[in-house]
Amino acid sequence: MTTFGTSKNGLYRSRHGVILGVCRGVADYFDIKVLWVRAIMVIIFLLSGFWPVIGVYLVAALLMKPEPAQSFASADERDFYDSYAHSPQSAAHRLKKKFNDLDRRIRRMEDSVTGREFEWDRKFNSTP
Repeated sequence: MTTFGTSKNGLYRSRHGVILGVCRGVADYFDIKVLWVRAIMVIIFLLSGFWPVIGVYLVAALLMKPEPAQSFASADERDFYDSYAHSPQSAAHRLKKKFNDLDRRIRRMEDSVTGREFEWDRKFNSTP
């Protein structure tokens, strides 16, 4: 855990929560015990009534991204996960474009290595 404030991992719904993981996710984000977040939720529930708290809780559950299954090794991985959680179609499109670019580069390398010029250059420029 980090110092009081915000977690370095961002605000996510916890995969280990009791009901949708919102309270545990908020507790992890603010680095406090989940007991206190749940106690605050119960107090708000008793003061405001059933529907406002349930409505806010469900909206929070829908808006919060689920916690990643594995921790991030770099900021690029975090950015990709955030983009995927926000829009899987655009993340899939980015991956497809990246793999097409890599495929194009590999084809160019194969063409240069298997071409006649490569063989002639290798024969003439090799040192005995």
